[in-house]
Amino acid sequence: MTWQENSGSAGEESRVAHDYVVVGGGTAGCVLASRLSQDPGVRVLLLEAGGAGRPAAMADPLGWPLLFGTEADWAFETTPQPGTGGSVHSWPRGKVLGGSSSINAMMHSRGHRDSYDAWAADGATGWDYASMLPFLKRTEHAVDGRDPRHRGMDGPMTVAEGETDHVLWEAAFEAALEVGHPAAHDLNNGIDDGVGWNEYNVVGGARQSAADAYLTPVLGRPNLDVVTGAQARRLVLDEGRCRGVEYTVDGELRAAAAEREVVLAAGAIGSPQLLLLSGIGPAAQLRDAGIDVVADLAAVGENLHDHPMSTVGYGATRPVRAASFVRKPHVRLRSDPAGPVDLNLLFVDTPAGPPGTLGTGDGFGVRFGLMTPFSRGSVRLNSAKPGGAPLIDPNYLTDQRDVERMVVGLRRAREVGEATAFSPWRDQELFPGPDVHDDEACVGFVRRSLRTFFHPVGTCRIGVDDAAVVDLELRVHGVEGLRVADASVMPSIVSANTNATTLAIAERAAALMTGET
Repeated sequence: MTWQENSGSAGEESRVAHDYVVVGGGTAGCVLASRLSQDPGVRVLLLEAGGAGRPAAMADPLGWPLLFGTEADWAFETTPQPGTGGSVHSWPRGKVLGGSSSINAMMHSRGHRDSYDAWAADGATGWDYASMLPFLKRTEHAVDGRDPRHRGMDGPMTVAEGETDHVLWEAAFEAALEVGHPAAHDLNNGIDDGVGWNEYNVVGGARQSAADAYLTPVLGRPNLDVVTGAQARRLVLDEGRCRGVEYTVDGELRAAAAEREVVLAAGAIGSPQLLLLSGIGPAAQLRDAGIDVVADLAAVGENLHDHPMSTVGYGATRPVRAASFVRKPHVRLRSDPAGPVDLNLLFVDTPAGPPGTLGTGDGFGVRFGLMTPFSRGSVRLNSAKPGGAPLIDPNYLTDQRDVERMVVGLRRAREVGEATAFSPWRDQELFPGPDVHDDEACVGFVRRSLRTFFHPVGTCRIGVDDAAVVDLELRVHGVEGLRVADASVMPSIVSANTNATTLAIAERAAALMTGET
């Protein structure tokens, strides 16, 4: 059965009683739809705004950059960012079944355990690493001899290193060792830092999205309805309870009732936006947008943050691009040896640098990213057009601690890029360039070259205080029958790509909803 065949006839799903309505067919939504519909006595409706089609580049592990700006991308943009010289940053987000797991770079990367322990320390009791580990394991089928004490062996998402070796990336690994980073056995075990090999969700040479792993195998279930092209407009709220969702398909307004719960899985942008459109959020902001206040919940849309990153780029003395999906290393490190893991180095086979400068000819880059930013922004409605694209303000580099650590990241990336192991490959440094060395010049480069790692989180934070949106079981404060289960609930971002953690959040949400835990 294909997604097109399972997308429902006009209004059919509106006339069927569903126990659960899941809004958003991305990473988290696919997990929830699959797990909740395991019970044949429960009827589940999954609504996805994107279409059922899949661009050819989606399956190609090397083709993911070609997906940005296509029909599979929401193609969001930020507001002008004072911390980056007023730049507007592109924020691709998946608009297709599988969500951003269908357009991302396919890295399966867990944060260090201190990332999750920070959640519990911040008030999300019971969301520490030990509590999350069973759900992180549940998502994955790790290969290559990983330790089953730390890694999942029979989950839906296949996790493995690249298919072949490449001498340039062997040199990158050696360069990291040369400048003092220890060799890590497994950077996904929650313990190790140093240099290790990336793991990916690639099966048989093709991308494996959350839709491929979780949704496709269960589309034949008679108790699961999947509707694509379904744009959620507002939640149906009555006497403090969420009763369902209003949405449109091809301009036709429909409504879906939820007998038990509605679950928002529309991501760090879509979930707070739908709450706000439904009258759940800061009262003053809602009134400015002409929306009646149903629940005055000040934290909705706040706490937005992302992994900022930049690149040190080099020309190459020989061709560097591989024709196949190869193994690549990355480095996980600490800006302060006594502090948490907070920096990440990745390697790319093009001298990509500041926005709009992909570079020409042969080259490679050492990307450096800040994994634990302090800067916080927001997602808010555009009062001039509340139902349109929201105002996305990540507030990059407004906390001086982030600027300082990004400069440390730049210096660490340069150390690796200038190591002897790269000598056979390295020509000249293209950027920042030989004139950028003192602190002031490095800060200037970081600000003008900053880009996103495509990892927004935090806008529906877990917690029990006034700065939280959902409680410890992901239920929206002050509204019955409504949960959020996606990257938006993270109190703080993990020290890794966010897709693996989002899968685990959704697994845990399903367990909470079914009474497993």
